Amino acid sequence: MGARRLTREGSLSPAGPVTEPSGRGRQPGGWAIAVASACLAWGCAGGAAPGGGTMEGTTPRPTTLHSTIAADSLDPSLVPAGYGTLRQEDVAIRIQYLGMIARFLPLDESIIRLLAPDSYRALRDIQASKQDEIQSMTRRYSLIRPRLWYVSFSGLEQGETRFSPLELTVTSGGRDFRPVDAIALTPGFGEQRLGPRETQAALYLFDGEVNVDQALTLTFQTVRSTAWEGTLRRIERERSLVRSRVSRQPAPPGWLPDPAHADVAPPGDSTTGPTRRRSQ
Repeated sequence: MGARRLTREGSLSPAGPVTEPSGRGRQPGGWAIAVASACLAWGCAGGAAPGGGTMEGTTPRPTTLHSTIAADSLDPSLVPAGYGTLRQEDVAIRIQYLGMIARFLPLDESIIRLLAPDSYRALRDIQASKQDEIQSMTRRYSLIRPRLWYVSFSGLEQGETRFSPLELTVTSGGRDFRPVDAIALTPGFGEQRLGPRETQAALYLFDGEVNVDQALTLTFQTVRSTAWEGTLRRIERERSLVRSRVSRQPAPPGWLPDPAHADVAPPGDSTTGPTRRRSQ
């Protein structure tokens, strides 16, 4: 992949000089702080024409975030949101490269619904706040249903670490996929360098053929990880536990969902499931 530059809209596009953002985005902290900061950003997926394909002579029309969640919620293979207990660290692929840690978290509903409620809501809020950018890129690259990943890079060493954030390959089903584009969530992401204890984050768009329900291989720069296969076993265990929790404690009567997440179960305590809301 050729060099990329950070555009005015905050995405990374093919070669050109780097446009320096106004801020470096330096801050201490790790994965949790990165997500909290990025919560001011993200989300959605594209729509297909009836019959599963695009209509001749038209371009794919992206769906809204809420309609996508509603469609996902009808999938019988998905568990309700709000009952998970996993942390983001439990499902993120972690790679150490030079003086930094890179973390890669797929944002498929089948994965993030297994997270503790606060984490699920934070990632959903990120998606919602970047919905316009996601839809724009979906149209630009003629994607039907892009796969979205949350990616962060955290500096470890004293001094500065330089890296190429898009030097990433996901091998899925015998095919190699590179990020189609990325949306910066922190001001200094386009500078492609990290200071000590600095964290930079972005949303990566992949082709919809990347299948997170099967074993994946990630290669970042020169480091290769096959850890996703083990992560899938953890995900399946949690999915079974969530179904058990739902059967023991369904959403109580009289509960009113959060308007921002009206088609999913609301977050509650991470071990007991959704909290009750009284009708007015």
